[in-house]
Parts: sequence; C-alpha cells; structure tokens
Amino acid sequence: MASIAPLLSAASAAAVLTRRRSPMPDALVAPGPNREETERLIEIALRVPDHGRLSPWRLVLIAGEAKQRWVEKLLELAGQREDAPKTRVSTRKLASAPLVVVVVSSAIPGHKVPEWEQWLSAGAVCMNLVNGAHALGFGANWLTGWHAYDGRATALLGLEDGQKVAGVVLIGNVAAEAPERPRARAADVTRWLEA
Repeated sequence: MASIAPLLSAASAAAVLTRRRSPMPDALVAPGPNREETERLIEIALRVPDHGRLSPWRLVLIAGEAKQRWVEKLLELAGQREDAPKTRVSTRKLASAPLVVVVVSSAIPGHKVPEWEQWLSAGAVCMNLVNGAHALGFGANWLTGWHAYDGRATALLGLEDGQKVAGVVLIGNVAAEAPERPRARAADVTRWLEA
C-alpha cells in the first residue's frame, strides 16, 4: 500500500499542472529565478524522455545585460526585414522577462534513434521548463517567432550546423495572471482503441 505522503505530492503536482497557464510575455517581470532556482529549473527541464540517452538538446540561458544586448541586436535585425513592423513587435515580447532559456534541438542525423524522436525530446525540455517554472512559483511562456528561424538571429546564439531553436522560454514573476481560455475537451481529441 502506498504511503500518504506520495499521494499528497501527486495531488499537489496535479493541482499545479491543472492550473498552469502561459502569462502574456509582458506580464513576466523581475525578479526572476536566482542562480539556485535556475539550477533547479534546469534540473527539472532535463528530466525528459531521451531515447538512446543522446541529450539531443542544448540550452542557452540569457539574462541581465546579455539579454538586453541580445534583444537590441534582434531589434536591429528585425528592422532590416520586409516584415519589420511585425517582427519588431514580436521581438519586444522578449524584453520584460528576466530570464530567457533558448532550447536548441541538437539532433544527431543518421542515428538509430530517429531525428523526429530527438526533436520531440527537445520539445519536452521546453514543456518541462514551462511546468517547472510554474511549480517553482514563476510563470513561463514558450515562444518561437521569426528569431527562431532567421539565420542571422540564430547566429547570435552560437548555433552549430544542424541545430535548430525548439523554443524560446521566457521566465519571470507574473505581474498579471492570464485569463482562462477555452481548452480542448478530452472527449473531442481522444478515443479508446477497441480490441
């Protein structure tokens, strides 16, 4: 028989996950996680399925003055694009969160573990970051946007050949809770396979 402590833990974890929402990027403000909380968050993030134990992802942490310079450089690049007004607006969304974690898919081509599974593992790192931030009392928003696909923007992150941005996760304190929104209903998206 299971002890009561794990049941209470499971109930608490379920409650946290059930209430999780992504705050608007501008609602993520300082203070963000300190060094110890960030290390804990990364520890949580890396507890993902990883077929073949390949660690097919890398994380780029951006905070403080480095984040400010990164956003400024992105704004310069955004201004050079044909869709400059739109890209500048999406770039400004990166400014208020005190911590940005860029999850980079670093899949190994030609490995017996299909690249698709390696990409999914990188996506799981993003989701664990979001859930971990929520569990630690912060908020998080998982974005991509033009800067995740533009070669000049990804060069600012020092990506190697073949690496791709899986997600840009903004983390901070939540200044304003996001309103609840309609969610998919289990009955609409699930079915039991019949024998």
